[in-house]
Amino acid sequence: MKKVTAVFDIGKTNKKFFLFDADFQEIYREYTRFELIEDEDGYPTEDLASLQIWLKEVFDRILHAEEYNIIAINFSTYGASFVHLDENGEVVTPLYNYTKTLDQSLITEFYDTYGPEIEFSTATGSSNSGMLNSGMQLYWLKHTQPKVYQKIALSLHLPQYISYIFTGIPLSEYTSIGCHTGLWDYSKKDYHSWVYQEGIHTKLPPIVSTETSINMNYNGKRIKIGVGIHDSSAALLPYVRSVKEKFILVSTGTWSIALNPFSEQLLSNEDIEKNCINYMRINGKPVKSSRLFLGNEYSLQVKELSDKFEVDKDYHKTVMFNYDTFFDIIKDFNYSFKWKSIVHENMPKETTVSYDKFEHAYHHLMIELVLLQVESIKIATGDDTIEKLFIDGGFSDNDVYIKLVSHYLRNMVLRTTDSSLGSAMGAAIAISDTKLNSKFLKKNYSLKKHIPFISK
Repeated sequence: MKKVTAVFDIGKTNKKFFLFDADFQEIYREYTRFELIEDEDGYPTEDLASLQIWLKEVFDRILHAEEYNIIAINFSTYGASFVHLDENGEVVTPLYNYTKTLDQSLITEFYDTYGPEIEFSTATGSSNSGMLNSGMQLYWLKHTQPKVYQKIALSLHLPQYISYIFTGIPLSEYTSIGCHTGLWDYSKKDYHSWVYQEGIHTKLPPIVSTETSINMNYNGKRIKIGVGIHDSSAALLPYVRSVKEKFILVSTGTWSIALNPFSEQLLSNEDIEKNCINYMRINGKPVKSSRLFLGNEYSLQVKELSDKFEVDKDYHKTVMFNYDTFFDIIKDFNYSFKWKSIVHENMPKETTVSYDKFEHAYHHLMIELVLLQVESIKIATGDDTIEKLFIDGGFSDNDVYIKLVSHYLRNMVLRTTDSSLGSAMGAAIAISDTKLNSKFLKKNYSLKKHIPFISK
């Protein structure tokens, strides 16, 4: 039987399960998706009960498969999400969607009490983002649903909740606390004073290192069970462990997040104004990060273009970069797309698409999206001199996106890595004692170098 590490990698859209061998080669995977359910306000949210059933079903099935011997399991998931448990360990509320809006008066009241906003944001590395600051979810429950709040004995970030499903041990860990939650004061290296003043710290389990694992007898097998890790921090880990020079990693998906793990300073007021936030490395050090709702915006815009040009909804996946089309568009370039989930000074008041071919309209859309991406990468880089750029996640397979990024960032050496493994591999590495060398990415990540095309 082959010894393997299992990883559940839970995205907002795709729920994935992987098995890795001792060299972190993927030897098995499966995916699923769940229809969203609604919370008490009718807002779409994760079907936590179905997710839990799937986790157990998959793991129990693989556990009894004769060809694999699972020696360890870990979990990476999206952040900004709490699961609230009562004293019996039962789930008290829905898993609130981080896109759900909070009442502005509640946000104003919070910053009036614990601000000024800009000082709070620089201390916590968290810009004012409503439910995306998961600490605000607890503040919101305490002040709008006090009876529900009183029932909460423990609040677990989603990676730690999934670990808890398997261990029954409630814990907190650094990468989940440090991802734009508004909970952590980076200068004090402790929860922010507001967490103590509100008494919210009483709902948060003990903090342990991300590399912690619990040796358990699970269904008759001795297994090392990890405490979970936030997906962006997980995606960063293999790079930090194997690349010696400074680099920027752009982790793409619903959010496109440019991560700079080498920034030494706390965020400045200017950084916050440019939508910079901090994530956290597994050792507690901040990671300067610039967020862009790129995958979400891409999906919305591509759907409209597909409907307009009456092409199949997946047709966009077949479009390859065309040099002539690109040069034709930029010759008389005008911003044409009004964003639906991004605000930017260059966007027009209305979308105007004047092309008669889907491919041309798609190239134009990608130029505008990539210009936003380039701006985001430059914000994350700040004053640091960084010449290496890695891109992983869904957009690493998008030929138009990659050609455009390498064109607009000619001063950086761009490499892409296998799109599906980023955070899952990081979760596997987090609970292993393996040292990584400089050849790790090439061997395990299908590392590809991209040369900028020649300008006319």
